[in-house]
Amino acid sequence: MAMTMHQRARLSRGVQYAVLILVVLALIAVADWPLLVEKVFNPAIAAQQFPGIIVVALKNTLIYTLLGFVVGLTGGVVLALMKLSSVAPYRWLATIYIEFFRGVPALLVFLAFGYGIPLAFGFRFNHYVTVMIALGLVAAAYIAESLRAGLQAVPKGQYEAARSLGMSHARAMVTIVIPQALRIVLPPLTNEVILLTKDSSLVYLLGMGVGQYELTKYGREAISGAGAGLTPLVVAGVCYLIITVPLGILTRRFESKTDRMKKS
Repeated sequence: MAMTMHQRARLSRGVQYAVLILVVLALIAVADWPLLVEKVFNPAIAAQQFPGIIVVALKNTLIYTLLGFVVGLTGGVVLALMKLSSVAPYRWLATIYIEFFRGVPALLVFLAFGYGIPLAFGFRFNHYVTVMIALGLVAAAYIAESLRAGLQAVPKGQYEAARSLGMSHARAMVTIVIPQALRIVLPPLTNEVILLTKDSSLVYLLGMGVGQYELTKYGREAISGAGAGLTPLVVAGVCYLIITVPLGILTRRFESKTDRMKKS
């Protein structure tokens, strides 16, 4: 008897899963586990990273991410409104900014504010201010595009109704349109937080004291220890996952909730 399309799909998935399991088992069988433990993940070395990697590196990574996101969100709102403005110069300036900072690697932005500006003008920003500006400028360009799409997705009737009630343009945007747009673009904003978390690893370019280390810098310094291997960086990677995986789960749940609300 011929199989139905559904049965063929189930059989195909079963074969794929079986092949995947066989490949994983083969890799486990041929791996040099003593060498992996010694060079890649040594539990004894991993234990030595605590509590420092949490109370210093993880904390600083979260601080850098938060600072960059605050500046990025603020700048993104302004840029999105400029991009949608009826005033042509505002649109041009916003477009130039967005295209420039989306096209330039974040590494160059860090170098510019960490070394270029101090050399050119003879002054240096505070470490945290430099991080906040460098991360925030790049984030603002991406957030602006997400917010622009969100603002355009809000029904025009919402704005027109607010205006008909006597609200000014600014008040209608701040109290009616922007809050709705933020709900629409929350998943992309969460993704931007994840990207900022990873971009915070570029802070090492600025030079810093031990108390300012973020996760990657902490791991890089720790691997210089005798016999450390790659274990400190593996631990740092796990710490990144502690931040990013819950954010990803939160994003998916919010998207599912939003889809259910749209269907109901």
